[in-house]
Amino acid sequence: MAHDGQNLNLDETVILPNLLALTADAVPAAEAVYAIAKDKLRDLLTADGRISNALVEENQTAAHGFAWLATYVEALRQMQVWAEKLDGLGQFGEAEQLIHQIAFGEYLWQMYGGIPMNQGEVLRLQDMGLSQDDMGVMMTDAVMTLTQQANTQAARVRLVDLMQEQAAETTVGKCGLDEELDMIREQFRRYSVEKVEPVAHEWHLKDELIPMEVIDELAEMGVFGLTIPEEFGGFGLSKASMCVVSEELSRGYIGVGSLGTRSEIAAELIIAGGTDDQKQKWLPGLASGEILPTAVFTEPNTGSDLGALRTKAVQDDNGDWVINGNKTWITHAARTHVMTVLARTIPDTTDYKGLSMFLAEKTPGTDEQPWQDPGISGGEIEVLGYRGMKEYTVNFDDFKVKGENLLGQEQGKGFKQLMETFESARIQTAARAVGVAQSALDEGMKYANDRKQFGKALINFPRVANKLAMMAVEIMVARQLTYFSAFEKDNGRRCDIEAGMAKLLGARVAWAAADNSLQIHGGNGFALEYKISRILCDARILNIFEGAGEIQAQVIARRLLG
Repeated sequence: MAHDGQNLNLDETVILPNLLALTADAVPAAEAVYAIAKDKLRDLLTADGRISNALVEENQTAAHGFAWLATYVEALRQMQVWAEKLDGLGQFGEAEQLIHQIAFGEYLWQMYGGIPMNQGEVLRLQDMGLSQDDMGVMMTDAVMTLTQQANTQAARVRLVDLMQEQAAETTVGKCGLDEELDMIREQFRRYSVEKVEPVAHEWHLKDELIPMEVIDELAEMGVFGLTIPEEFGGFGLSKASMCVVSEELSRGYIGVGSLGTRSEIAAELIIAGGTDDQKQKWLPGLASGEILPTAVFTEPNTGSDLGALRTKAVQDDNGDWVINGNKTWITHAARTHVMTVLARTIPDTTDYKGLSMFLAEKTPGTDEQPWQDPGISGGEIEVLGYRGMKEYTVNFDDFKVKGENLLGQEQGKGFKQLMETFESARIQTAARAVGVAQSALDEGMKYANDRKQFGKALINFPRVANKLAMMAVEIMVARQLTYFSAFEKDNGRRCDIEAGMAKLLGARVAWAAADNSLQIHGGNGFALEYKISRILCDARILNIFEGAGEIQAQVIARRLLG
């Protein structure tokens, strides 16, 4: 895409004429290059008529890059849906138009020139086998106009001007949600501002558990029963509502935004795989917050390879189960009431087919005495961020679980049962990522306005404004991708790809926002007393848990190509 030498001057109107028509015309060009890449990858990775695991591993850069390319195409589609919806409602204002055109200008350029999978790995179309002729499908008039004229310094500076004017708004640009979801957002934003933001940094610095008072307040607000059906004491609300709640609570502090994650996972496991008796026993307590769960899946030396788990459960003469083994990276383990434990129950198996899921009851511990029951012990893992619930190793040594607490009363179904929760967990994680990114933008805006250098506020320097503008743009892109995956889930459609894409992009956006916001803070950002130091640490975990970025890309690529 040769530069034609035409630039918009800073005093010119920065919004492109016929913007929505231009972006609508650009989407098919993005889809066309994706289709070519898909054909190339299928040829490269197919052996004996099917996608080969060995070839996928051998060509990981190409395969994972394809997942990123697919994510960008879907992101542009959803931005177009968002923009057209707002336009139809008469809400597609100047800020929204700028966000939309900058997003298209930037993401189309990256698709053509290189998509950053992280700071050190850039995926280029030739890495997937595309030739210059293949790339030519992007050389449409709409794409050329957007790449040359949409994401200019003038556009970015103007967007930041509008962001300063809209400082009181909950988000930069309208999100395109219905009135009920907007009301939910406002409610939880107020709670975060009043009850979380003033004290979260102190919890982090002291490495303290989030106070039970906060958990009780969230329980009263319905956080833990948000998506549990009303017949079991929940609110029966949508996954989209879960996204809004998770985003705003995580904007206050990721630990608070994550309190509901384990309840979401446990409830999903029981709703999808539990017996009627298990649903009646566990769901009302989970919904009310009287029962706090923790997820006990990961083991030392297995990481993302859940099929290789070694923790074993053996049934005794009374029909109860005895668990032995070691688990790690167990969040909020000490003061919870029930553990969803994945363990091997079928002897002589070495893969996921031998795994079963348990609802293992335990006594909540205290700071002084985390482990109250026979057969269970563990230790705290000290971590950079994501501290409010603490991380633990958990050791089972003849730990007893009642026979009635085998999920679904079925052996060998544990891995499948867990997979059924991954869509919701990744949607929720994507929403947490958007919230963390938004908190980074909040802190960056505040500091850039307040801090004076060389006789003026930092925000008046274009490269500072650039950073803030791109944070706002990418947060909206990640937000729309997250809402889309939630809407797919709410409509009963399989959405593992969409949820994976939202999590993949959201995690990168959160880290970039935190890093850039810290850069705006300069040396002060490196000081523990500034909130951005915590936000940076919190943002880093998002690309690791609920499926590391590399695993996420692998899963997306396999599903799309298979």
